[in-house]
Amino acid sequence: MKKKYFIYQLLPRLFGNTNGTNVFNGSIEENGCGKFNNISFDVLKKIKDNGYTHVWYIGVLAHASVTDYSAFGIPKEYPELIKGKAGSPYAIRDYYDVDPDLAVNVQERMIEFEQLIRRTHEVGLKVIIDNVPNHVARNYISVSKPKHVSDFGENDDVTKSFTPKNNFYYLPGQPLEIQFRPGSISEHKYKEFPAKVTGNDSFTNKPTPNDWYDTVKLNYGVNYMNYKEEWFNPIPDTWNKMKDILMYWADKDVDGFRCDMAEMVPIAFWRWAIPQIKAKYPEFIFIAEIYNPSMYREYIDKNCFDYLYDKVGLYDVLRDVSCGYRPSSDITFTLNNVGDIQKKMLNFMENHDEQRIASDYFLKNGQKGKAAMIVTSCINSNPVMVYSGQEFGEKGMDEEGFSGKNGRTSIFDYWSPSTLRRWNNNGLWNETMLTSEEKDLARFYQNLINFCNDEGAISGGLFYDLMPANYENNEFDSTRLFAFLRGDEKDVLLVAVNFDGIERECTVEIPLHAFSFLNFKNKSHGLLIPLLNKSSDDVSFTYNKSSILKIGAHSGEIYRVSFT
Repeated sequence: MKKKYFIYQLLPRLFGNTNGTNVFNGSIEENGCGKFNNISFDVLKKIKDNGYTHVWYIGVLAHASVTDYSAFGIPKEYPELIKGKAGSPYAIRDYYDVDPDLAVNVQERMIEFEQLIRRTHEVGLKVIIDNVPNHVARNYISVSKPKHVSDFGENDDVTKSFTPKNNFYYLPGQPLEIQFRPGSISEHKYKEFPAKVTGNDSFTNKPTPNDWYDTVKLNYGVNYMNYKEEWFNPIPDTWNKMKDILMYWADKDVDGFRCDMAEMVPIAFWRWAIPQIKAKYPEFIFIAEIYNPSMYREYIDKNCFDYLYDKVGLYDVLRDVSCGYRPSSDITFTLNNVGDIQKKMLNFMENHDEQRIASDYFLKNGQKGKAAMIVTSCINSNPVMVYSGQEFGEKGMDEEGFSGKNGRTSIFDYWSPSTLRRWNNNGLWNETMLTSEEKDLARFYQNLINFCNDEGAISGGLFYDLMPANYENNEFDSTRLFAFLRGDEKDVLLVAVNFDGIERECTVEIPLHAFSFLNFKNKSHGLLIPLLNKSSDDVSFTYNKSSILKIGAHSGEIYRVSFT
């Protein structure tokens, strides 16, 4: 039976940090930093036992940081270009290196990462890392590149705003003048002339604090100065450089890439590069961070990505439904908008860019995210991602430094989130240090994820939406409840969730056509056996209507349909 992919996303800098000092805007000496070695075999085994199939390690690639590693031959950075003390994991300063912050022995940092890859594989998990193809750190200098490789921009003609031979875009005759907030930076030592175009397509020499001012955009042969005219023949230099980088990490036994802002890179590049990686590594997976639904189908054709972010679709609607801003029936319309490519979407309720479920800006309590997580995990056979700490109800309400108190766990600062510190205690996971509520939520995630992998109806079965059949059902509130069927050749499962703050009673109408669609013909009555809350009573159904179901607040139930 094919397993459903469950991806556990973690930032090693935060995940393994046992230093609870947590000084606002603190240095690495003050607040500490998690290491590759903190992600022990025991912790990885526990992640595996919790049902996950992949670990996405973010912040692995060497990125710009205030911390000085010049003693190890790593160029010292300019603090005014760094977001926070630790810097953004997406301002890559060397594509061929790993973050020295994450190494116990800086000189052996790559060896320590390679050992982490081996440990991850030994427990039966696959490794995903970031590829950041659209932009690099403003002061990009590779000290670890192979001898035959030239740096990005090394051979550029800086007198031209665009040429397909350049790796960057330039603003000739204009110096870089970042518009910092008053008083935010004491020294401005970095000089750039002519100014390079900023990573978020900001074609100005005066990027603002809201721009990705710490990065510069890579040139893939698209002339933005002339109606996005494409210069793809001959193959642009940037294409070859980035393809070599992809192959470099694939050769290190990495199993997949999550490609940052993939839609900002021409689709032609991906159609050219991805098949070359897969020719050597057929099982390698590519995940695209993409937010434009009109481009979805282009990015998952036969020569392109395996999976796409489903942020502007299922995530956004589930968030609004969970908060009471939209009716649960809107989930149906969102799924219909994606249509037949739903199996290609990566579902999630948290990641490093989004606010924590338990934050004051979302649901204020991780327990209230159970209904959304059940839908996210069970709606189809596509992959699901969980962000480390989500399973414990991490609130993300610390004020770490650069990021401020915004309901997100900072990716820019040295910090130690409370739940992760207490759980991953020096690589010796210890649930006794969690509160009873945190342990309860962790068990929910573990049970749900393992259930999804154990049930073929979830990991590979068909989906049948029951909402249209229940719009006229007076005993089913289609504004706060959601129900659907999953089925394969062996089983039919009924999934019913309640987004309301109180327990709800309901009946669910199940058309006979649903069972026919799921290849269970001439079936009209039987029992519904609860699988998540096994202490609950079985419920009968006759013809096309269930007996009364009791669905807990912000929660749900999965029933096995037993025909009699």
